[in-house]
Amino acid sequence: MRGLMCSLIKYQTIETTLARAKETRREAEKLITLAKRGGLANRRLIIARLNNIEAASLLVDVIAPQIKRDSGYLRIEHSGYRRGDNAEMGTLSFVDEIDIEAKANESSKTVKAEKKSQSSTKEGK
Repeated sequence: MRGLMCSLIKYQTIETTLARAKETRREAEKLITLAKRGGLANRRLIIARLNNIEAASLLVDVIAPQIKRDSGYLRIEHSGYRRGDNAEMGTLSFVDEIDIEAKANESSKTVKAEKKSQSSTKEGK
């Protein structure tokens, strides 16, 4: 489950068996609720449950602020049957549109602005 949840956070959509998708949705929605509440204790709980600091930071800092809902953050869409063993497959994804690059662009703009301000103060001296 940890691997599926980390992949869901990283790629915003995963395709897996229907049973795994349903179980992953239960656990991931609890983590998203913790991330929306914020705070250091909740961040540490998320890190402990995911066992992945990068995914936890992405969830708390980027994804959770963009979610406008109170619950029902994820959806499961049936995507047919797997070839080979005929297992039911489903696609698990976020209901709201998540823009991962938005936070990266904001942080790069602030870094560039800081560099400009530092260079202008050096020139003034």
